[in-house]
Amino acid sequence: MRSEGERRRRSVLVLGPLHPDAVARLGEHLDVTVAPTGHDDPAVGDPSRFAALVPMLTKKVDADLFATFTGLRIVSNVAVGIDNVDLPACRARGVVVTNTPGVLTDATADLAFALLLAASRRLGEAERLLRASGFPPWSPGFMLGKRLKGKTLGIVGYGRIGKAVAARARGFGLDVIATPSSLVDVTAHDTKRVPLEELLGSSDFVSVHVPLRPETRHLLGARELRLMKRGAVLVNTARGAVIDEAALVEVLRDGHLFAAGLDVFEHEPVVHPGLLALENVVLLPHIGSADPETRREMAMLAADNVVAFFTTGSALTPV
Repeated sequence: MRSEGERRRRSVLVLGPLHPDAVARLGEHLDVTVAPTGHDDPAVGDPSRFAALVPMLTKKVDADLFATFTGLRIVSNVAVGIDNVDLPACRARGVVVTNTPGVLTDATADLAFALLLAASRRLGEAERLLRASGFPPWSPGFMLGKRLKGKTLGIVGYGRIGKAVAARARGFGLDVIATPSSLVDVTAHDTKRVPLEELLGSSDFVSVHVPLRPETRHLLGARELRLMKRGAVLVNTARGAVIDEAALVEVLRDGHLFAAGLDVFEHEPVVHPGLLALENVVLLPHIGSADPETRREMAMLAADNVVAFFTTGSALTPV
């Protein structure tokens, strides 16, 4: 039986519903508590006893949390994005932070391309029309959308997911350009890299895949959205605050942009009412990684990061 000191050094709190296989993996090596509400509920007892935290992307991990969870040594975020985690606060306290890169690449890229197709071909608008009132006899000018083949897709953020979207796009006959990336990929020389402003002005479709950081908040603001080609389509499966939603409403409303497809929002779970009122935007409730295999793999990687940290001294995917 572990001593009380050892139990404190190896106690982990899961903040949110985690796949049972991941909870079991944690339980093989640590004392696990799953918060019943997904928050730092009083039912978890003394928060200072936890050495590890496994939060969902909706949980803020910041200085206020550290004031209560004083014994933390690792935060294993169940997401690839880490905008919910105050990295300077973690580093100041020597707390390791990990995320779940790679395992959700294909699921998110699939959804991004689904949004591109849905927004370009007006699928949401067409389905709403059919359900509400049926549709008129066939007409050559009815519900015209955007053709993809021979057009240009601009990818803002050419990391794992951006590259996966590019691979899908080429299968549909799109030319692909991308913003420069610090990630080096020797297999990606067939993708022209251009500055953001050039990409916005040259692309018929733009898909956003940058992480949310101070420098990327409102990366696409009113000015940048107006730099996009008139009639272009914008897709965002990254983080909502990368785009100024109020400005996006204006360029969709006045027709500067043909359409948008969004899986993420600036103030989740609240959606800008202007977006809700528009027909030319496809809105999804942050389901980019929502397939059973991907969600399990995300949970397992988060668990494995904690287990590796306590058994080997090194996490698998530190940020």
